[in-house]
Amino acid sequence: MSRIEEELEKRILVLDGAMGTMLQQYNFSEEDFRGEKFKDFDMPLKGNNDLLSITQPWAIKEIHKKYFEAGADIVETNTFSSTTIGMADYNLEDYVYELNYQSAKIAKEVANEFTANEPEIPRFVAGSIGPTNKTASMSPNVNDPGYREVNFNDLRKVYKQQVQALVDGGVDLLLVETVFDTLNAKAALFAIEEVKEERNIDIPIMLSGTITDASGRTLSGQTAEAFLISVSHIPLLTIGFNCALGANLLQPHLEAIAGKTDFAISAHPNAGLPNAFGEYDETPEQMAAQIEEYLKRNLINIIGGCCGTTPEHISAIAELAKKYKPRKRLIPAE
Repeated sequence: MSRIEEELEKRILVLDGAMGTMLQQYNFSEEDFRGEKFKDFDMPLKGNNDLLSITQPWAIKEIHKKYFEAGADIVETNTFSSTTIGMADYNLEDYVYELNYQSAKIAKEVANEFTANEPEIPRFVAGSIGPTNKTASMSPNVNDPGYREVNFNDLRKVYKQQVQALVDGGVDLLLVETVFDTLNAKAALFAIEEVKEERNIDIPIMLSGTITDASGRTLSGQTAEAFLISVSHIPLLTIGFNCALGANLLQPHLEAIAGKTDFAISAHPNAGLPNAFGEYDETPEQMAAQIEEYLKRNLINIIGGCCGTTPEHISAIAELAKKYKPRKRLIPAE
């Protein structure tokens, strides 16, 4: 049993909040994004948040530190878009290994500092693996439904490269998150299993889907329960949902899976729904009040925040989580 599995038996673990929301506060310029390394690069790089792990590592380190100070047990690496597919928009495909490795290394250094100070509360790093901006299940061309921009094998290769670098950088677990297309996720999970087998390691996996609208389905059409069933053959640490919805709207989907799996369950919802300016208005107190319903109903084992959440949100959630016991997992039938 891994250390994080041991901790999950004892308490509800807290995941960090949004990286992008925090980075916006720094108001980095094009020159800041470029840093010394990319000062003569032939494309604009502003907006590529993952690149800041190389060009402004002090800021990424500072954000991880703030989340740990707020009560997070797990921080995510700054690698949501760090695949060759994600970096193609910036012509930075050749830097994917470095992006993932450096992001993992930064997060692990901060986690080790906090664990050293409080050995009884170990801190963990989750390697963040985003969905990419392409889908293997649907055509981007309405006039050609059979067309695909990417296939399973393409995705498997790019995810494998990302996973290898994250593992080399020292992550404790891998988080395949914001899954809107389960076929993409399966490619990531397949790649992880390949790396585990080749290296003879057993690294825990979190899997987090996203319900995109009021229909209660992922973008590729699955209900929460169908999503669970379609990935249950993989040995997961947790399954759950993040992004797209606020905490209250996410609750029915967590309820739909909580009684049907022996995996631990995670959730990191947004701070409500975005307003007309794309900003999130839900206060830490408002969000925590909604999340308390999860805790009362024994729905989750890991809780955190997604878009719009800050260390203040995580602090309010962490204080609540201390008062409740983790969801009891089902005993699988013999």
